Amino acid sequence: MKIPFTTYNQGSHKEGSQLLFAHANGYPPDCYSPLFKLLNNYQISAIHQRPLWEDSKPQDIDDWNPLTDDLLHFMNAEEMDQVNGIGHSLGGIALLRAALREPQRFSSLILIDPVLFPPYFIRLWNILRILKLIDYIHPLIPAARRRRRVFKSRQSLTVSYRRKSVFKYFSDEALEATIDGITCPLEDGSFKLCYSPEWEVQIYSTGVWRDLELWKKLPKLEVPLLIIRGAESDTFFESTGRLVTKKLPSAKVVNIEKSTHLLPMEKPEAVKDEIQKFLSTL
Repeated sequence: MKIPFTTYNQGSHKEGSQLLFAHANGYPPDCYSPLFKLLNNYQISAIHQRPLWEDSKPQDIDDWNPLTDDLLHFMNAEEMDQVNGIGHSLGGIALLRAALREPQRFSSLILIDPVLFPPYFIRLWNILRILKLIDYIHPLIPAARRRRRVFKSRQSLTVSYRRKSVFKYFSDEALEATIDGITCPLEDGSFKLCYSPEWEVQIYSTGVWRDLELWKKLPKLEVPLLIIRGAESDTFFESTGRLVTKKLPSAKVVNIEKSTHLLPMEKPEAVKDEIQKFLSTL
């Protein structure tokens, strides 16, 4: 099948300015539009990952490797080579695996708070997985299962989301863009979530357990790597960043203050600055 994507900042661009973007679990590409607008010197191809495909089935995946397969299939179909890859959270891991498999396809790799946990955490996770406890101990799965799917109006959705602590660092513009990205209008004037909670739960429950292979292969990564983390992230630990640079001294890890795992939405200007600074050195 032809994998859907959205192009941002279309127009004339100099050679080397093409970016491939992979989004996070639960956050379709339009959620990042404030960041994309700031990156106006680049043409951005933002892939719609499998949970956004029509008739896709969550049970079809048991780990995140198929998401990397999808990325490489998309790059082949669009004849994308020597591209700068940017991925947030889940998207960062999909891109990292792609660059480890086929490094010649990438000019650089920028991972924004990737879901990369230290080896001890992965080993513990695998024990819990064998015991079938992941669904009970994962902090985000219960909330995803309870998530409200339909809202009567756009205003009610905005009011509801503004109260959530997860969006405390979001500007009004960022929150509006996020709501635009996660909702689809219905015929009766109400709005539903475009990204199904079933897919969100499946992504949470099938991640991490194969990631020891990433640590084994990371020292051999041939692609320039930048990792941007939120200083208050509960996903990409500060200690994980130190381990990355220990295993791959050429990698650069930067922290952005007063930001969390959702830093591309919270601090788009700061993220843009780090991306441009990094790309200017290549």
